[in-house]
Formats: sequence, C-alpha cells, structure tokens
Amino acid sequence: MPPSTTAPRRHIAVIPCRWGSSRFPGKPLARLGDKPLLWHVHRRCLEARRLDRVVVATDDARIEKACRELRVECVLTGEHRTGTDRVAECAEHLPADAYINVQGDEPFVSPAAIDAVSEAMEHLAPGTSAVNAYTELHDVGTVLDHNVVKVVVDTEHRALMFSRQPIPYPRGDRPKYLRQLGLYGFTRAALGLFRRLPQGPLERAEGVEMLRLVEHGHAVRMLGVADEGIAVDTPEDLARARTLLR
Repeated sequence: MPPSTTAPRRHIAVIPCRWGSSRFPGKPLARLGDKPLLWHVHRRCLEARRLDRVVVATDDARIEKACRELRVECVLTGEHRTGTDRVAECAEHLPADAYINVQGDEPFVSPAAIDAVSEAMEHLAPGTSAVNAYTELHDVGTVLDHNVVKVVVDTEHRALMFSRQPIPYPRGDRPKYLRQLGLYGFTRAALGLFRRLPQGPLERAEGVEMLRLVEHGHAVRMLGVADEGIAVDTPEDLARARTLLR
C-alpha cells in the first residue's frame, strides 16, 4: 500500500473496533488462534482485490497499541454511538470515493464479498445511500438467534426492515431468512448524512445502525453474497469460531 496518509485513494476499508461491547468487553483483542480477532478481519480485507487501504478505527488506547504491535494501520477517533459513526469520522480525514465498513467481529468475512460491495458502490442507483451485504440463512437455530440480525427486502433489493427477531413471520408461506452481514459500503456524502441523522426508535430498540437510514427514508441496497462465516458477538461465538478456524 502507498505510505502516504493524505493521498486520495479509491476505496478504503475501515474496521471500527471498540472495547466496551456490552456482551463481550475487549472483543477486538480476544484471541482467535494465535492472533486477536481484529487481525483476522484485517487479513480478510488485505485479501480483497479492490481496496486501496485498510485501517482500524478505535477510540481505545489498548486497541491502538495492539495495532502498532501487529503493524496494522490504526486511526484514533472520538467516542461514537456506532461503528458507522466512527467510520464517518475517518472519512473526514481520509479522502476516498467509497468507504467499506467491515465490522471487527467478522473474522471469516469473505474477501470476495468485500470486493462485491466495493464493485456495487460504483453502480449506485440514484437516491441510494448505502450498500449492505447479506446471505441466506438455512439453520433454524441461527434464524432464532437474537444476536443474528435478519433483513427483509423489497423487489428492488432495498432494505425494508432489519430485526433481531426472525422476520418475516411464516404465517401463510415458508419464507427465506436473510442474515445481514457487518459489511457496508458508503460514499463520503452518505456517511456525512448518517452522522447528521438522529437515532430513531427502531435503531435504539433493535441496536441495528442501518435502521437509521431506513427510518429516515433513505434507501439501503441489499447485496446477496456467498459468505459462510460467523460473527463473534459473545464468548460462546468465539468458541465456535475457534472450532471453525481449526
């Protein structure tokens, strides 16, 4: 990667990491194999072909120190309500055409999925604020897991609703269940919009940041990708991830 920190780059991946997760404090530095969780996410980003730069964004000195030791580029930010708010601060200082928010708890995120979001950012329909990857769910236990965010989409693959509940309810038909991935694409203008919008009641209730755009009437394009990984939300998820890594 180019050494300059100010030269414009086409697409930048930003991995937001915070220490104070309510379900798993210190999660970004939890060990998966012989490396912390954030290292694995960073490695997946480096394996993507369409990115010009990959940075970790955090407000925590412990995470920043770990990044230095791992030779992972890190940007210190202020405190933020969500990871996307943190990415938006980075966008103010890192010029780019698109920003790919790769959540720091997705250690097995597919590099091809990252590239797919990057490519989709070059073909945004008018009025679309963001691209969010999703994959189909087949395991009933995962569908019922409230740590797994589900999404329903319209005929144009725009997000209608995100929920930790299994949506839609299977009253009259057997629906497909779609898992929202922690993999989002934004333009700089869209990130500025996101920061200006207030959190609405749905976002506060569900704890799903992309609901902020949906609640305020801004289109989120959902992009189906192949991804068999798991998100690490709890220590139990980390144990499963260790088994998967082996």
